Amino acid sequence: MLINLTELFTLEGKEKTYTPDLDMKVYHGPGGDYEVVDAEPVLLRIMNLGDKKLVVEGKAKLALIIPCDRCLDPVRVDLSFDVIRALDLSETDSGIVEDFEEQPYINGYNLDVDQLVCDELILNLPMKVLCSEDCKGICNRCGTNLNHETCDCDIRSTDPRMAVIQDIFKKFKEV
Repeated sequence: MLINLTELFTLEGKEKTYTPDLDMKVYHGPGGDYEVVDAEPVLLRIMNLGDKKLVVEGKAKLALIIPCDRCLDPVRVDLSFDVIRALDLSETDSGIVEDFEEQPYINGYNLDVDQLVCDELILNLPMKVLCSEDCKGICNRCGTNLNHETCDCDIRSTDPRMAVIQDIFKKFKEV
């Protein structure tokens, strides 16, 4: 959703509230692509500070499907966060180009709400996503999800100093 910011430039101190819907169906984040399963309209309040300087304040609420970090099962992650950004659209052409590279949610005098939410999501994603606190993960040998079934893999940890001797025993078993 794009919001045209030119209507706010008419009067210093003018402010307007918007509640645009998110058009984003998939969040393309640094860790992968996550499906957006639920999103409320974003509440944005944009204030004109004068000289084409604006302040954007708002709230966003949405839910993503992210794989569990241990077993890779899909997990619904509900996110709610505040948005606070200062925009300066009065700079020279070269300054605007540099700022726009740092602010990909600005396109001319339009504010891209989806891109603004994406920028905030990077900062608000959890460090670790688990399906449950006691998630057992997957077997590092066969890939079985240990939450749903068990496997017959040898999970004993071996002493690395004994690896050479184990290789000798494996050769005797092969013969």
